[in-house]
Amino acid sequence: MAAFRKFIAITIGTFLYVGFLPFIPGTFGSIAGLFVFYLIKDNAVAYLLSTLTVIILGFLVSGEAEKALNKKDARPIVIDEVSGMLLSLLFLPYDLRLVIIGFFIFRLLDTLKPYPAFELQKLKGSAGVMCDDIVAGIYTNIILQVVLRFASFRTS
Repeated sequence: MAAFRKFIAITIGTFLYVGFLPFIPGTFGSIAGLFVFYLIKDNAVAYLLSTLTVIILGFLVSGEAEKALNKKDARPIVIDEVSGMLLSLLFLPYDLRLVIIGFFIFRLLDTLKPYPAFELQKLKGSAGVMCDDIVAGIYTNIILQVVLRFASFRTS
């Protein structure tokens, strides 16, 4: 049973092994989030439920995945990036420009870890893996909401 639990934690935590790509796994995890976004973008309920599901699964498995990979916030664990990317675009209209801008802002904020993300990543287990990316996703969403309002205001 322990082997199966480890298998599930790694499979979900690496988002179906996307995190094992040989370089920039966080970026590929964010791209995987964009792929999920693209599949569900036209159904607000599915989008919200999928985002919540990915976040919940991330909290359930990423701590176990850390243990299985024997490293705190191991690079192959990318479910946090998928969660953050989905949060970045939540409640925004589909516009390819917003998606591209959102991707780059999220990656930048995920790397820079603005307050309180840097402190949150120090937490143990799943919280340390997930919370900094959730903050980056929320900050990205706020920035995109402002950009959208400003762009709408400027074109009116």
